[in-house]
Amino acid sequence: MSFLIVLAALCFLMFVAYRGYSVILFAPVAAMGAVLLTDPSLVAPMFTGLFMDKMVGFLKLYFPVFLLGAIFGKLIEVSGFSKSIVAAAIRLFGPERAMLSIVAVCAVLTYGGVSLFVVVFAVYPFAAELFRQADIPKRLIPATIALGAFTFTMDALPGTPQIQNIIPTGFFGTDTWAAPVLGTIGGLFILAVGMAYLEWRRRVARGAGEGYGTELKNEPAPFAGDKLANPWIALLPLVLVGVSNKLYTGLITSHYGESHSFEPSVIGNAAPVVQEVSKVAAIWAVEAALLTGILAVVVLGWKAVSRHFAESTQPAISGALLASMNTASEYGFGAVIAALPGFLVVANALGAIPNPLVNEAITVTALAGITGSASGGMSIALAAMSDTFIANANAAGIPMEVLHRVASMASGGMDTLPHNGAVITLLAVTGLTHRQAYKDIFAITIIKTLAVFFIIALYYATGWV
Repeated sequence: MSFLIVLAALCFLMFVAYRGYSVILFAPVAAMGAVLLTDPSLVAPMFTGLFMDKMVGFLKLYFPVFLLGAIFGKLIEVSGFSKSIVAAAIRLFGPERAMLSIVAVCAVLTYGGVSLFVVVFAVYPFAAELFRQADIPKRLIPATIALGAFTFTMDALPGTPQIQNIIPTGFFGTDTWAAPVLGTIGGLFILAVGMAYLEWRRRVARGAGEGYGTELKNEPAPFAGDKLANPWIALLPLVLVGVSNKLYTGLITSHYGESHSFEPSVIGNAAPVVQEVSKVAAIWAVEAALLTGILAVVVLGWKAVSRHFAESTQPAISGALLASMNTASEYGFGAVIAALPGFLVVANALGAIPNPLVNEAITVTALAGITGSASGGMSIALAAMSDTFIANANAAGIPMEVLHRVASMASGGMDTLPHNGAVITLLAVTGLTHRQAYKDIFAITIIKTLAVFFIIALYYATGWV
């Protein structure tokens, strides 16, 4: 019965997310409902002492990353830099390689720190124009954008500033550049197999005489070729984010050491505040890198940014609040579920998988799929079982960097089930339905999941990190 209660809570949260209801509201409802059915006397203590504590703790660590990332992405958009990058990709690859052009643009933007939600809005008008010119079915646009923005640059390539690559740093004491060889090879695997799949789907459609399509919804106006910034100037802030992230990671650690303390200047004898720098150095580095990128966009695109700064940053801030609160609520939900007796059944079943890396990959991707969130599912899995993962890895002589990369990549696998927020947003923006376009998105999901087990096999075969 305790297991069924946990399963019912997870299914309920998945159902309400699929139906479009806010997990900020229903994550605590689902969690407290499970507690009520297990032990009614624990509802209030668990809500305040566990759910809220974990939710606020997540926000304390990661909200600045969400906020700065959203502002940076919006400024890239309003400055016209995103349009310049897209136009340059079209010139580079040519309209006959429309899919590769869009994947490349999405990859550059995502790896540069732009939120994948922002990438969807910024790239779709150009993707529609390219696909229309090449007479490629519009229904393949969502899968193409998903390959570029939701896969290898989100969590596989080392150094990516996306939240899915940052969360493991707090659990494993790593940085965002963990396991660079495995991450790079895994990313190339996803790109190569994903592009092969998309090109195969394009050829099948062309052989069947299927073109771009007619009577479609949310069709953008054709790209008129406005005056754009030099693409090298447009790329500079993105490059700065990646390079400065790596530099700041080393500088912060060398300057502060393992921990740093200070005495607050307040009335009375306040206790010193001690910060364990090793646990937050990677987060500080990403925040500093995003600030560097924001300043670069402001300086390089001053005319456009200064005109639209106020009205453009307001929705970015709102979006960051919503995204971080959604994930934090799922984090609190996971902490409560993990504290219930029924979760021991799940943990023991997953723990029965003998291989530490396979155990971690299946656990993370399963919970990411259930919650419909890469960051949320990974947060739940690592909050509940990271100590077990670390102990098993240490016993097997597996570096923490490998644990980091496997967890990060696994989170971006089965998370893109139909109720995933990014999938719903992507289909809404492109004016397509699940029935029209989800099959190809799911195929990309399967490729992404296979890539996790590919790098696990590669690690055991070669010992590369």
